Amino acid sequence: MARQRRTSTVLEIAKQRLAGLKKFSSEPNLGPNISIQAYEGVINGLSAVSDSHNQLAAQMDDSSNAFDAKEAETADFSRRILSAVEAQYGPDSSEYEMVGGTRKSERKRPIRKGPAGGSKPNP
Repeated sequence: MARQRRTSTVLEIAKQRLAGLKKFSSEPNLGPNISIQAYEGVINGLSAVSDSHNQLAAQMDDSSNAFDAKEAETADFSRRILSAVEAQYGPDSSEYEMVGGTRKSERKRPIRKGPAGGSKPNP
């Protein structure tokens, strides 16, 4: 499942607010250490982090897909190896057990139970 890309309502509001500030006929006095240029720098910083985060999420999606594909390939190969050893050495061989199989002689046999209704006599 793809990772959800992040969006920021804070970033969108800030961009709209900046656009409004830039429409003023003269630059407003917003107080010490607060200016349109500083605000634009903060907005650009958030935008850059957002873009970077979303690019990394896309890379993680790609990496996860590659991992899943290799994992499926390895599981299939492991199953085929076990089958090949069983075919060559037999299902009750120690070689079959050495590669992870359960020897036929060591498997538990299922125990059959009586009828589902039980054996109560009818009154």
